[in-house]
Amino acid sequence: MAAPDPTLSLSDLAQRLPPAARLIGLDLGTKTIGLALSDLGRRIATPMETIRRRKFALDVADLLAICERHAVAAMVIGLPLNMDGSEGPRVQATRAFVRMLVPLTPLPIALWDERLSTTAVTRTLLEADASRARRAEVVDKMAAGFILQGALDRMQAMARAAAPRDDRLY
Repeated sequence: MAAPDPTLSLSDLAQRLPPAARLIGLDLGTKTIGLALSDLGRRIATPMETIRRRKFALDVADLLAICERHAVAAMVIGLPLNMDGSEGPRVQATRAFVRMLVPLTPLPIALWDERLSTTAVTRTLLEADASRARRAEVVDKMAAGFILQGALDRMQAMARAAAPRDDRLY
């Protein structure tokens, strides 16, 4: 029997958050964890930094210290689904990371489909004529920004759809 999913849907996460709260986005790679941070209004994701992966306990200690320093209210972690929507080894690794992380933090966690995030960021960097070394240096935190921005945009769209409308204003 599979363990229950410890993550929240984006709509459940949005309902649990206070009006002004930062989110952190994570792009989990095998060698690094890219990080991005939202503003308090949860409108803009800004690529922040990259954690060089060592051991799980050290990586999580770094992550949680960053979350505390920036008063983060929740995490959005990229879920690397295959293009057909199926789950491969990277998804399994991400889910394992989340299962081990959940007992170590009170922060709620949501997963966000990250298909094509690294591809989109790499294309943008190539168009900006960034060197290979520069691309390697920033791609993970920019992918985290892409992931977090997608989640923020979705949360904004859900909030607009749920808001009562006064037709006299339109």
